[in-house]
Amino acid sequence: MANQINSFSPLDPASTEPIYRQIYWRFRGAITDGVLTPGERIPAARALAKELGLARGTIDSAYSLLTAEGYIQSRGQAGTVVAPGINVRASSAPTERPFGSAGSPSIRQKAPVLPFQMALPALDAFPRKIWSQIGARCVRATRIPDMANPSVYGLESLRTAIATYLQVARGITCSPAQVFITSGYRNTLALIAYALLKPGDRVLVEDPGYLPTRQLLEHLQMDVAPVPVDQDGMLVSQGVNSSPGARATVVTPAHQSPLCVSLSLPRRLALLEWASQEHAWIIEDDYDGEYRYISRPLPALKSLDRDGRVLYSGTFSKVLYPGIRLAYLVVPPAQVERFEHVSQTFLGGCPELTQAIVATFLTEGHFARHIQRMRKLYGERREATARGLKKALGDHIRIEAQPGGMHLILRLTDQQSDKSLVERLQQAGIYAEALTDWSIRGQTDSALLLGFANIDSQDAAEQLGKRILALM
Repeated sequence: MANQINSFSPLDPASTEPIYRQIYWRFRGAITDGVLTPGERIPAARALAKELGLARGTIDSAYSLLTAEGYIQSRGQAGTVVAPGINVRASSAPTERPFGSAGSPSIRQKAPVLPFQMALPALDAFPRKIWSQIGARCVRATRIPDMANPSVYGLESLRTAIATYLQVARGITCSPAQVFITSGYRNTLALIAYALLKPGDRVLVEDPGYLPTRQLLEHLQMDVAPVPVDQDGMLVSQGVNSSPGARATVVTPAHQSPLCVSLSLPRRLALLEWASQEHAWIIEDDYDGEYRYISRPLPALKSLDRDGRVLYSGTFSKVLYPGIRLAYLVVPPAQVERFEHVSQTFLGGCPELTQAIVATFLTEGHFARHIQRMRKLYGERREATARGLKKALGDHIRIEAQPGGMHLILRLTDQQSDKSLVERLQQAGIYAEALTDWSIRGQTDSALLLGFANIDSQDAAEQLGKRILALM
């Protein structure tokens, strides 16, 4: 029996699955797979605890669960055995698998972060110690009312903290009542669509542009109208002239997604004038406006809005980490009541503990300091990554100069498909996205989109560049 126990997959102390549950799954798997047969004796709890270096109570908990489910029986001084007559056959497609067991990743064993992965901040530089300290404080401060259903509008302290931050950092004047907390950009965009648009409405989008925007609008049966982008951002006049009657537009003015250019001031003013005259809506997706490296971050388009036509969408995914699943929307004052009504139907409310942690992170100044550190770090990593890739790839690529953002654009000078190259890179464990996949009309030249936030040195970028070269 000792050999059989040793053949079990090792216990994982880092898993969120308790050790006693891991032991339970290993014994259950051994029984259902026929490794342990009916009537066979299993180790005494004391002996197994000593062998595994665990507390006796941990083994007792696992054995109690196995006994309750009928897998084992205690026979007093004769020991504990696999239940006689048990007839459990292993399923070829089990509905449950032991967490942390071989062939089945634990809930913490997610897919690894790949080199150049897009939409990820520098996870190695996140202030986890401060975050965990704030988290512990918020947990200790939790009261009984805090455990009830969360407000669908968002935690008041977080809405207030966001309104204060936007005033200082993005030039947006708003009240906490105008701020709505959502579970991400898609949730934000869907809320806007339900509140202000209807199926069949025409919506202008950037081309090339952020893929989920187009996909969600099309799913909601909107008429998506692509508008070309040049070095000054969306060609506003071309878009409004070619698509009369459009009810809204979705833009990324700070750093156009994915080209990273900024919408020029004349075009910003032209867009606001169009929205005012046509009673249309501007949805400003400010996903990483804080990260500008050639000057101070530009004020948000929303800061120029005098007629209440701009809805400002922000997110914590790019500035904190994606797993937080927290974003926010600022609506014009005249639309607050409408959005409160729609939120009752389409927002479920985000966990208030997470919101409380973020609110504290903001109000104590950690957020502003984190942004400042990341802006400096990203500027350094962007330059180092570009140098390393250029050294490895030479004339095969041309790296575009960008004022900000969290990814590089590598134009391919050779006549080859960026989509095919991306497939080869992904098979080799290197993340990349094809620029042509972001285009609706297919009028974009081949290029690779590579995130640089998690590339920590020029040498690392150069080595990865050599791997890319071998696959070109």
